[in-house]
Amino acid sequence: MRLAEQSRVWTAALLVIGDEILSGRTQDKNVAQVALWLNEQGIRLAEVRVVPDDTRRIADSVNALRSAYDYLFTTGGIGPTHDDITVDAMAEAFGVPVVEHPAARRILEDYYRDRPGGLTDARLRMARVPEGAELIPNPTSGAPGVKMGNVYIMAGVPNIAASMLQALSGKLEGGRPVVSVTVGARAAESDVADLLRETEAANPGVAIGSYPFFKEGRYGANFVIRSEDGDLARRTGDELASKLREAGYEPVEGGI
Repeated sequence: MRLAEQSRVWTAALLVIGDEILSGRTQDKNVAQVALWLNEQGIRLAEVRVVPDDTRRIADSVNALRSAYDYLFTTGGIGPTHDDITVDAMAEAFGVPVVEHPAARRILEDYYRDRPGGLTDARLRMARVPEGAELIPNPTSGAPGVKMGNVYIMAGVPNIAASMLQALSGKLEGGRPVVSVTVGARAAESDVADLLRETEAANPGVAIGSYPFFKEGRYGANFVIRSEDGDLARRTGDELASKLREAGYEPVEGGI
């Protein structure tokens, strides 16, 4: 990586697609795993948007997000059924037709050759891509994901999405991962607001977030120190923990 790029902040957005998410029938689990994976690649998840199964809404969101961030990831809507319209919406966003990808067809033929039902017309829909697209390997269920420019189109099923992410590990350009250190204490946020602000100001390069909890009838908070400099994050965590103890707040090892 060039020296000039080391301090650059690389960003991504996640577009979650599906009526089932908005209706509450399905709880999305991809946001957390995509965010964690992106951080490992040195990329910050900067925005998450959820849209219904509507071609125009998906296409508009794709065009807005892919131009605003370095990367856009989408989950959902690339399966074999009629309501899986992400590929069609993506093609509309890029202004290209939908075509059958020959390599995707071969992957599906191999995958379904000895499986019940074989490669049906419905399953063959998963070989459709926007013209000019590349494939993302899918070690879990055969049907590949799709890459179009800086857009990565993945399955909505969490374990399949996870396998696609792993296939992309180390292949995206990014910066330095953010290191997080958590300090837990039986302290109300309002009581330690000034202490947190002073600690953050005294340690340039860190950001401190506060996350309250209620457990065993008592309030407390986890204070999360984040920095691209792991040593700085850990030193700041030790400093904050010491200040909290000196102020008389009971520590909670490892947070809650």
